[in-house]
Amino acid sequence: MAGDSKKLQPIIIKRVKKGGHAVHGGAWKIAYADFVTAMMAFFLLMWLLGSTSEGDKKGLSDYFSSPLKVSMAGGAGAGASNSVVNGGGNDLTQTAGQSRRGDGADKSARKMSGEKVKAEVARRDAKMLAALSAKLAEVIANNPKMSEFSSQIKLEITPDGLQIQIVDDQKRPMFDSGSASVKPYMRDILREIGVALLDVENKISLDGHTDRAAYGNAARGYSNWELSSDRANASRRELAAAGMPEEKLARVVGMASSLLLDPDNPLSPSNRRISILVMTKEAEERLLGGNRIPVGVEAEPVAAMAATVTTPRP
Repeated sequence: MAGDSKKLQPIIIKRVKKGGHAVHGGAWKIAYADFVTAMMAFFLLMWLLGSTSEGDKKGLSDYFSSPLKVSMAGGAGAGASNSVVNGGGNDLTQTAGQSRRGDGADKSARKMSGEKVKAEVARRDAKMLAALSAKLAEVIANNPKMSEFSSQIKLEITPDGLQIQIVDDQKRPMFDSGSASVKPYMRDILREIGVALLDVENKISLDGHTDRAAYGNAARGYSNWELSSDRANASRRELAAAGMPEEKLARVVGMASSLLLDPDNPLSPSNRRISILVMTKEAEERLLGGNRIPVGVEAEPVAAMAATVTTPRP
């Protein structure tokens, strides 16, 4: 019986049917796209951080730390903006929120360009002054009216320009004693110099000087300051009579004895002189600056200067 039951036991065969994979859809594509986008944003952020200046970073940091404070107060890190509210704006190409990137290079280039222009102007001035000095020396030598007084006419090129000094002589004074009345030969000298300066574009400064001898009417309020101013103006009128335009004169002033030509001998006649300075452009700019002196106005007595510069009297 036992043997028969084993023989009758059924045989079960399991067959595994092979089929296709389950459908997953496109979810993996979306995940991959997100990954690529994130990597692109990461590399873009790295590139921006590498190419952004410290000033821009500071401005961005300040804005996101306290946006209201930066927007209302502005200042460093606020960026450039034309909006009503200070700060912010769409211009983030600035250094420390104040100046655009590249402004430093532009300023350096402008500075170098300005220095080149100044150097070129100085070179032309030096060339012009040397030619003018040679021209005046030739006029003095060839003009009978001036050659006689060549020892009293001094030409010197200084850092401020060509200085033409007409000095007094004990036997041949330029003005009447204690007066601003021009001697005839002094008039001829001034007018010849005026004609020689007509073609010069540079402006001219004209100073009157005296020696240190006390003026006789000082007690009445007329001193060497007033005398030197009057003599400077008398010389200016002679230059104008020669055809010199009033606008060419930048300054007419009396210096009294504050700037002696012969300081070791304050009573020397050479200290009494008229000084005509053909200024360089740099000296002209330094003298006039933004406060240009109206031309054509006669020099006033230098009472204020006399009060501040005390000239000792023997």
